[in-house]
Amino acid sequence: MSTLIDIEKAIEKLPQEDFHQLRRWIANRDDSHWDDEISRDAAAGRFDDLRRRITQDHKNGLCTEL
Repeated sequence: MSTLIDIEKAIEKLPQEDFHQLRRWIANRDDSHWDDEISRDAAAGRFDDLRRRITQDHKNGLCTEL
């Protein structure tokens, strides 16, 4: 397997269109990992307290329309 330095050097040699494709691929992969992390956190109940506080703030009229 290549080292990070090898990968960086290879990326620097990419034609512009290939670089843009790689950048989109990395962004999509990162988004997917983020979505998975949020889903795991939600399933584990890590947002339950926040949801309760937001719901209570809304009931108390402390929220405004965007």
